[in-house]
Amino acid sequence: MTNPSMAAAIVGAAESDEIGFALSEKGTTNTQLHIEAIANVCEQTGISPREIEGVFSAGFTPQIAEYLHIRPKYLDHTGIGGSSFELHVHHALAAIAAGVIDIALVSHGESGRSARKNQGRGTGGGGRGDPWAPGAAFSGGPYGGWGAPYNYSHAMTRHMHQWGSTKEDFAQIAVSTRDWATLNPRAVMHSKETDPNGGPITVQDVLDSRLISWPLNILDVCLVTDHGGAVLLASAERAHSFKTPPVWVAGAGESMGHWDMLEMDDFTLTSAVNSGKTAYQMAGMGPSDMELGMIYDSFTVTVGITVEALGLAPRGGFMELFEGGKAGPGGSGMPINTNGGGLSFSHSGMYGMMLLVEAYRQLSGTAEDGIHGIAGKQTSAQSAIVNGTGGSLSTTGTLILTSDQ
Repeated sequence: MTNPSMAAAIVGAAESDEIGFALSEKGTTNTQLHIEAIANVCEQTGISPREIEGVFSAGFTPQIAEYLHIRPKYLDHTGIGGSSFELHVHHALAAIAAGVIDIALVSHGESGRSARKNQGRGTGGGGRGDPWAPGAAFSGGPYGGWGAPYNYSHAMTRHMHQWGSTKEDFAQIAVSTRDWATLNPRAVMHSKETDPNGGPITVQDVLDSRLISWPLNILDVCLVTDHGGAVLLASAERAHSFKTPPVWVAGAGESMGHWDMLEMDDFTLTSAVNSGKTAYQMAGMGPSDMELGMIYDSFTVTVGITVEALGLAPRGGFMELFEGGKAGPGGSGMPINTNGGGLSFSHSGMYGMMLLVEAYRQLSGTAEDGIHGIAGKQTSAQSAIVNGTGGSLSTTGTLILTSDQ
């Protein structure tokens, strides 16, 4: 089997015009967020939408193609939660390596915040799901718990019991992530000016914040925002023909451990252990080669468990990456979640696209341009591991990206 490593590169990454807590009174829609981001990435890279040959999105693929008036050669509708976009890059890499397409679009638009304003009109809101599913029969209904915080609080409780971690250890993740947000003008929690609750926080602030589902406090929990993002991938032959520098897809992997959390074998280990292994093998690299981490942070516990699964820290030892501000701006360790993460930058519900956009900016040297970051946000990283998590610690997609050298 031919190794597809480096057969494709991300050649551009952009966001929609408005992100975070939408400013307009009526809010926005999924389609608007998609199209704004696509228009921005096409302008950035210097191509027409008609040059796009493959369209990848989590449930909006035919609508996007129709709106752009294009007839793509390749369509991917994969939607498995927040990790979908890492899988899209994996699938686009495979399609490009196979010679089916040369230029692929991965797009996302999700009006998580505006759905509260317009009662779901244009936001793609669905029904209530299957009442006979195990999670409905044995979890939310009879026992009164429901929603993501309820599920993730089980994982955090188990980690604390099994490995001796503390709420203070997890709180350090929130602090580090917020420190990065203060260098990102587009982050919701950049400052008091962007949000009354913005600006720097301390471990004690996290511990004192409102309890959501023990042991998770509100500062352990991601934002709910509007966000659109788009990335373009191109074949190795085309990668240097754009106005923007390429960032190479060196490795990619995907996996799942369960869908319903009742079926999770180990609450402290996700399928990232498998998707990461596949990505490392494809890239011919390992955890020690990674210089930047973009790790899905729906909750602080998501980050802690994921970095252990990826081999970036020992089992039960995620805190080694974050203690003393190691992962934050100016820290002595690997920078992690340099945009401010889902905890303090933006999180529309499926956060994986935002990981891709920031990883591209960091590795292409465009993370500190007066718009996407201020002094100190741009790192010197030449390699990055990007990991998306979907469902309740269920599905994972892992990418190894490298700068153009």
